[in-house]
Amino acid sequence: MAAPVIQKFKPRIVSHTGLKCTASIIFFHGSGDTGRGIEEWLGSLCGGQFNFPHIRTVFPTAPMRRCSYMGGSPMFMWFDRLAVSPDVAEHDSVHEICHEISHLIDAEVQAGIPKHRILLGGFSNGGCLSLHLGYRFHRDVAGVFNLSSFLQTESSVYKALQKDASHLPPLFQCHGKEDPLVDYKWGESTWNRLKELGVKGEFHGIEGLDHQMNIREIQMLSRWITDRVPEDGGTTAAQL
Repeated sequence: MAAPVIQKFKPRIVSHTGLKCTASIIFFHGSGDTGRGIEEWLGSLCGGQFNFPHIRTVFPTAPMRRCSYMGGSPMFMWFDRLAVSPDVAEHDSVHEICHEISHLIDAEVQAGIPKHRILLGGFSNGGCLSLHLGYRFHRDVAGVFNLSSFLQTESSVYKALQKDASHLPPLFQCHGKEDPLVDYKWGESTWNRLKELGVKGEFHGIEGLDHQMNIREIQMLSRWITDRVPEDGGTTAAQL
């Protein structure tokens, strides 16, 4: 039997500075990046300020896969895409990785973090993964964030919401308006479709931003994170 994909993950932990960790973030990088890479990218953007006293942040690295839209070149990516387009079929690898990632979420729960104090999110390929996880398999998390990504037009996420739109975590989504790789309209369309199907949250189009993260969106994300999982461990109004 082949070894499970989970054995290829290499999580990196950003240590919390308080006496007790009461919440967790699992932050998924984009295609071709690593957990260390996106951790360092965030650090360079905000001077190490993406670090919360009461939150443990996990930056896992995706398994190595052959990328279809790059001629089969191997890279670290959560799941394959047939093309960078919303109009092609969803690749089966997205379903497989969602089941494997559940081990990372379970590990946080076993470490003492309640499921409703865990946030899932990421950039690009990792942002799309977070949508699948949060709205298909783990609706009891505190929230989902998605930076510079999109869902397929016939995504299984939409199909799952059409069948059952109960108990949905809130969504924070940002997208650069000058993104040359993942068209801004694809991200906006994803947000609109999710909203129509019952997802609540906030969407921000960032002027002048291409397929990158910037300090403005990370500052907004940080505020959203502390609202979703406040330091005192209480329940926010949005969770009632």
